[in-house]
Amino acid sequence: MAGLRPEDWLKTTERGLWCAPADLYVDPVRAVGRAVVTHGHADHARPGNGRVLATPETLAIMRARYGEAAARQAQALAYGEAVDLGDVTVRLVPAGHVLGSAQVVLEHAGQRIVVSGDYKRRRDPTCPAFEPVACDVFVTEATFALPVFRHPDDAGEIASLLASVALFPERAHLVGAYGLGKAQRTIRLIREAGWDRPLFLHGALQGLCDLYAAHDIDLGALEPAAGRERADFAGEIVLAPPGSLTDRWSRRLPDPVTAMASGWMRVRQRARQRGVELPLIISDHADWDELTATLGEVGAPEVWITHGREEALVHWAGQRGIRARALSLIGREDEDE
Repeated sequence: MAGLRPEDWLKTTERGLWCAPADLYVDPVRAVGRAVVTHGHADHARPGNGRVLATPETLAIMRARYGEAAARQAQALAYGEAVDLGDVTVRLVPAGHVLGSAQVVLEHAGQRIVVSGDYKRRRDPTCPAFEPVACDVFVTEATFALPVFRHPDDAGEIASLLASVALFPERAHLVGAYGLGKAQRTIRLIREAGWDRPLFLHGALQGLCDLYAAHDIDLGALEPAAGRERADFAGEIVLAPPGSLTDRWSRRLPDPVTAMASGWMRVRQRARQRGVELPLIISDHADWDELTATLGEVGAPEVWITHGREEALVHWAGQRGIRARALSLIGREDEDE
């Protein structure tokens, strides 16, 4: 179609990114008739949509969270499988963010746009790795798009946790971790570091851990923290949602060492604000080097940035001859990542 520009068929609206020829919204912030959802986090997967296209794992997460409100009609699309919606071909490829997370590949009139959703580039034992796709426009997140954000090795962060457990055998270690993705990944990393004893869970984490186990992600022995004596937790590791680190729930633990697994633990002020004694810099988002490397790998001459620290990435891209602009989509959260 001569003269067609990418922004003519993928548009920014108050409900989110809208693929006009397919009448398809990507991660809409309000209920729509037809949506494709990149992953199960609540700022991307909202209830009440009519028809929802997503990976089987993301649909399972949405059903676990929203029940019948997850979608009036759901269509599972496995990685690499394509579906035609009018004149648009839609395909999902791994994003490496959490279980079931996907990039959305849209092809129309000889053009290809890839919407990344949230993604990371390092190994995650709980989900397939990010798959770069060459495209004409790459729509990327920018949660940690500042040069100060260079995430350390995950294994080193877990080693710090286990060293602290050995140093303070009389204390519990309470690890704050977001319920979808971060908790399960942290558990797997602890297992890979050699910890084979039971891990204790806040009740709010149990359901999604069970879902991961149902998708063949081995998390080892997990036990509820409720109903136990304080002395039972000495020398043990307990995982809880970040909001529970300083509430009444945590008082059941003996003099806990409070830790938190998040990319934001790079910012010391955030750790202090949350009362975190042992910050663990473990992120489910790409850091600065990974974001810039990804732009080089996909080779898109044009980049749109959906949310995060847009200005620095726009500047970096412009210096390298890549057309870049910030979309500044509303409704995206970056806490606890």
